[in-house]
Amino acid sequence: MDIDAWVWWLIGAVGLGIPLVLTAMPEFGMLSVGAIAGAVTAALGLGVVAQVVVFAVVSVALIAVVRPIAARHRDGRPQYVTNVDALRGRQAVVVERVDGNGGRIKLAGEIWSARALDTDQSFAPGQQVDVVEIDGATAVVM
Repeated sequence: MDIDAWVWWLIGAVGLGIPLVLTAMPEFGMLSVGAIAGAVTAALGLGVVAQVVVFAVVSVALIAVVRPIAARHRDGRPQYVTNVDALRGRQAVVVERVDGNGGRIKLAGEIWSARALDTDQSFAPGQQVDVVEIDGATAVVM
């Protein structure tokens, strides 16, 4: 039994699709599409050289075009800041006098212990302060 060349290209495309699924490396998918293009070339009756050239051109073109677009898309995603990192730079309201030794603020709807960044500075209740950093469970404010 003699198998047509286009069937071999399809088998190759499936073979390249397997590592794509297992490794999540999109390059295998692009090579798989190149193999499908080779199968179409073979089904049209063109020779082996034309099939290999079409496979190579389609695969390289996809990798050259799609990878930079995917990289830009991946790098352009907004980075979400969570936990204590999201509290830096926010404003809070002093609940109990805050100085270099301590105090309390209302930050993001919760009461936090706080201390002044500058030990000589103090803040009265009702005053707005900026959170500079979070040191353990204490907000450092100015």
